[in-house]
Amino acid sequence: MKTLLLIRHAKSSWTDPDMDDFDRPLNKRGKQNAPEMANRLLERGMVPELIIASPAKRTRTTAKIMAGEWKYPKQAILLEEELYLCYAATFLKVITKIDDDFNAVAIFAHNPGITDFANYLTEEIRIDNVPTTGIFAVQADTNCWKDFDLAKKKFLFFEYPRKD
Repeated sequence: MKTLLLIRHAKSSWTDPDMDDFDRPLNKRGKQNAPEMANRLLERGMVPELIIASPAKRTRTTAKIMAGEWKYPKQAILLEEELYLCYAATFLKVITKIDDDFNAVAIFAHNPGITDFANYLTEEIRIDNVPTTGIFAVQADTNCWKDFDLAKKKFLFFEYPRKD
């Protein structure tokens, strides 16, 4: 079994409208939500063995904050250029390259691709929007990440900061 955690970056700052999108930092709420959501995963016993993230500043920062809560070495986070504002199909390209030694993987990325990919993964649930710091988790019945796309998948949970 392989477990995939799709995690959208935390809330970013728009205080400088001239700043390049790639360089936008997290805002105050984003910096609060990231450790909160990391701890929700800890409570579920869901700590990734591998973290892959878009290299955009807000996504890298979210991954680093959450990695710190999990005692995951920040320097071990893999930055994947293709994940920056990607389409749903790009997630599959990234997933097929994952080493099979890893059974639980977190991918940090952006909307709209992350929402589109979450909806592609399972027919059990449909999501209008993965909100900032939202986590969508599925488990695939396979031992090989290259077979992830065709493997039978089970929806595990959808969690986000303001969920009641």
